Amino acid sequence: MESVKVKDYMERHPVWLTPQMSLSVAVDTLLEAHQPGAPVVDDNQQLVGFVSEQDCLSVLLKSSYHCDITATVADCMRSDVLSVSPEDSVLELAETMLGQKPKIYPVVDEGQVVGIIDRSRVLTAISGHLKSCFRNAV
Repeated sequence: MESVKVKDYMERHPVWLTPQMSLSVAVDTLLEAHQPGAPVVDDNQQLVGFVSEQDCLSVLLKSSYHCDITATVADCMRSDVLSVSPEDSVLELAETMLGQKPKIYPVVDEGQVVGIIDRSRVLTAISGHLKSCFRNAV
């Protein structure tokens, strides 16, 4: 299982957000992509933060009381982001995901965001590995 790498299961074309993007555009982008969160990158695709649906909900709820949304991604993004490398083990990532850890991780290679991986992709990897174990056992 150690040989099953993040790079083999990551989403290579996720939506990315920028800090100066309006929050309403960011929310629309996430909803259209059916993506529960997104890396926030600078002009060089360097990871500078992460925004989840939950982060957006908090700001949008406050804005809805005043019918005014002037927030940007920078206003609600987290800058202390857990990320993984394409070469990381899916099994180790699965162990990290247990409990109250993020459900989605940016995949970063040499400082640049190259994809994302979420719990469903990790489950797919582990399930596929288990099925191959059973096929090899017979």
